[in-house]
Amino acid sequence: MILPVSKNAALLALVALICVAILGLVNQLAQPRIAEQQLKNKLAILNDVLPQNRASESVLADCILVTNEALLGRATPQPIYRLREDEDISAYVIETTAPDGYSGNIDLIVAVTPDGTILGSRVLNHQETPGLGDKIERRRSDWIDSFQGKQVSPDNKSRWAVKKDGGQFDQFTGATITPRAVVNAVYNAGLLVLKQPDLASRPANCGAIQ
Repeated sequence: MILPVSKNAALLALVALICVAILGLVNQLAQPRIAEQQLKNKLAILNDVLPQNRASESVLADCILVTNEALLGRATPQPIYRLREDEDISAYVIETTAPDGYSGNIDLIVAVTPDGTILGSRVLNHQETPGLGDKIERRRSDWIDSFQGKQVSPDNKSRWAVKKDGGQFDQFTGATITPRAVVNAVYNAGLLVLKQPDLASRPANCGAIQ
């Protein structure tokens, strides 16, 4: 004889199993749409820093992981996407980090030509002070566009600084640490391209992180 309590427990267990199965099925059905949206989001970010909307799925696939804490701001590997024209690299799109923001890490994406010219840059994530440091965001100001067309070289480091430090880039009223950190990170991204010419020949290895 099954006691009422045991019967209720069995029914609850059955309902739980059915719910888990339904959730699993919904998740499985939603995965392709989620993956498609993630792909669109990533392409939109790349196209934001590349001229003439040049990013495509082939650029996402042509991705390498690079570890260089001194120039990329993290001890962990950072992805670098390669834009090719007739098999030659025309631009690298680098995910990098300014580790010295006022409130911590500032994650960026920077497009650089092989000769060190900055094509574009955007802030991906930050915790800077609203109304002050958040002017690094494109929706808050066009300051981040000031790097476009500027060239990085080992000899012009002094120019890659805020005006308060003798450089060419504006700082923000009441906030110098944040723009200083971003300027340095963008410069380092360009310097990485110049210092590591083997970036062009490395096999793609980003895999699941794309």
